[in-house]
Amino acid sequence: MPPLPDSASAAAPQASTPGNCRACGEHLGANDLFCEGCGLDLSAPPPAAEPAPTGPAADGSVPGPAGGSAPGPAAGGAAAEGAGPDTGTDTGKAAALVWPPAPDAAGTDSFHLPPPLVAAPEGGSGDTLVLGVAARLSDPREEPAARESGPVCVACGVGGVDEDGYCEHCGHAQPRQRDHQEQELEGVAAVSDRGLRHHRNEDAFTVAAASLPDGTPAVAAVVCDGVSTSYRPDDASAAASAAGSESLLAALERGASAEDAMSGALLAAFDAVARLAEEEKLPGGGPHQNNAPACTCVGAVVIGPVFTVGWIGDSRAYWIPDDRAQPPARLTEDDSWAARMVAAGLMTEAEAYADDRAHAITGWLGADAVEVDPHVAAFQPESPGVVVVCTDGLWNYAESAAEMAEVLPADARTRPLHSARTLLGVALDGGGHDNVTVAVLPFPAAVSRAGFPPA
Repeated sequence: MPPLPDSASAAAPQASTPGNCRACGEHLGANDLFCEGCGLDLSAPPPAAEPAPTGPAADGSVPGPAGGSAPGPAAGGAAAEGAGPDTGTDTGKAAALVWPPAPDAAGTDSFHLPPPLVAAPEGGSGDTLVLGVAARLSDPREEPAARESGPVCVACGVGGVDEDGYCEHCGHAQPRQRDHQEQELEGVAAVSDRGLRHHRNEDAFTVAAASLPDGTPAVAAVVCDGVSTSYRPDDASAAASAAGSESLLAALERGASAEDAMSGALLAAFDAVARLAEEEKLPGGGPHQNNAPACTCVGAVVIGPVFTVGWIGDSRAYWIPDDRAQPPARLTEDDSWAARMVAAGLMTEAEAYADDRAHAITGWLGADAVEVDPHVAAFQPESPGVVVVCTDGLWNYAESAAEMAEVLPADARTRPLHSARTLLGVALDGGGHDNVTVAVLPFPAAVSRAGFPPA
């Protein structure tokens, strides 16, 4: 309890006699200074009854606190037309004012301050402060100041975004462009997502279409997965996917075979990632102390009745026929510790992939790669279906071809983007522990010429 003013402490009664509170009827103790029921100050004398005002004085004022007078409403409490405090409304009427009862100043030295003048609740606008001053509390979310340029925060909708990707108003981290990406062309679609555990997306993809010299359409997808333990893995995957796709399409347009074009694309992707390490050399020419940027890569291209896949690392490609009674197939073999153990006959596949070293890769794109051995294979199915190329962020939740076929929608060949989104959902529902990237290529290609739908 705050101390009483000096003028009040000398004259305040020491205690109240036992009885009941004059305000609420609560029983009082012998030494109570305040009512425990309503908080009434028992040291203050009871207020004297004040007769109700009978009308305005000659000058239009009504009696105020402590016997004074102040401008106010007309008799009966109704506001006069055009008079009273401004409440911020355009009704032309003022809110009725409520005067608190005046304390009896006689016979006591107690310290009293009259409460402030407040507007009656009836008819108020909700924006009127004490003493009838109309004011509007500002809410930056309602009318944000116009920005000259630049992105606006997705959380508060007010602040701009600084160079580090944070809102200048509320500090919320903004989604990066690569956190979720989708792209669809005639004959191919792909989706990439950061997942639920990683702070950024280190996967990348490209989808594209081209025409061979004879006019035959070619539809391609390249998917890359940055090695998280390397330096700048996100830059590595982006550089590899862009360079690989560009090389693949250029070779096909020159008339190269699909196998040669795919092998050349993987080598071009390797060169692009290796160049990133050159950028990190110290001023004296020495190598940077961080691990060189690195990633894995898988690509697929559909040309007429044949599709070709190529890979380095543990990103995969699957064949899923439309007729699910036919067997699906995994088209790639991982460059990984587990795959080598299985190939050498030292472990079963179940045993190898249950080991903590299972996903340690033995082949990758990067300046410190032990060897660069592009794997390329061509396939000619007799029935329609789709080719699924993906990173381990997806196949960790659908490892076998049968599991992938089970979670892939039955209409994947006619709705590739929807199917890619569905597969992403499978990975996120499974825990989303890694970045997830998947591309779906209908077979045969759903284009008659590159970039055009079938006639």
